[in-house]
Amino acid sequence: MRIGVALGGGGARGWAHIGVLRKLVEAGLEPAVIAGTSIGAIVGGAFAADRLDQLEAFARSMDRRAIWQHVDLNLGKGAGLVAGERVTQTLAEVIGDRDITSLTKKFAAVATDLLTGHEVWIDRGNLIAAMRASCAMPGLFVPSIVDERPLIDGGIANPVPVSTCRAMGAQLVIAVPLPTSHAKQRERLAREAPEADASAWKRTLAAFREPERYLARQLLGEEPGALTTAFVSITALNILLDRMRRVRLASDPPDVTIASDIGRIALLEFDRAEEAIAIGAAATQAVLPEIEALVRSAAAVKRRSG
Repeated sequence: MRIGVALGGGGARGWAHIGVLRKLVEAGLEPAVIAGTSIGAIVGGAFAADRLDQLEAFARSMDRRAIWQHVDLNLGKGAGLVAGERVTQTLAEVIGDRDITSLTKKFAAVATDLLTGHEVWIDRGNLIAAMRASCAMPGLFVPSIVDERPLIDGGIANPVPVSTCRAMGAQLVIAVPLPTSHAKQRERLAREAPEADASAWKRTLAAFREPERYLARQLLGEEPGALTTAFVSITALNILLDRMRRVRLASDPPDVTIASDIGRIALLEFDRAEEAIAIGAAATQAVLPEIEALVRSAAAVKRRSG
């Protein structure tokens, strides 16, 4: 049976997808089809390119300082606070410069056409360019230009691309949404930020030069848990995406959904990879009997019909 996984978007929570894929492979249920939105496109693309080990090593190495080293502020050019060139360069270094059609598994990154609102499935061309387009969160990242079209985050049109997996030939589709918990995130950030972290935060801001420092304050705030421009924009967008996610999954339900409590990790907490990966693995372990039963059932039907 050809298994497909639809990996949803959700910022740093997407490191959970690494644990999901690891557990599926370990159980002998390796996906042959992968469709990803935003961070789901990054993890799914790395898996399809046989570079999941390298991406996991990179994710586990991230700390707060490393996160901000990947923030190249977009000075006065509009379209987004972050240019995204450093992220693109890092992905190329970690995953390699590959063409999607050369991958060992069928893969598509989902993006959204900014001008038409149409869903775009990128299943050919440069892998890194496809990833960058899929994760271009509006207001935060500058849109990507692919085939002369400005593309933004695929979550706007299809937060968990079940339909994409089916269109690519998956016979059993496993959906991995990344639920959010907006209020709890901010409460925890404000409650758990010790003085040392606040001092480190300010040192990070001080590392920027003027006028970058002004934009950095807009993006990072003066201290952990602040209501920054980025926090307000991203949180509001994810409230909308939560609604869209429910609608899409209800209208095109997967065969299996891997649900978790990953929402306790905030969108930009990329330094919590170890925890996120463990959450993804545990959530997958819980539904393995359901997936295995579906695979056995399909095999039995095939034997009877053959």
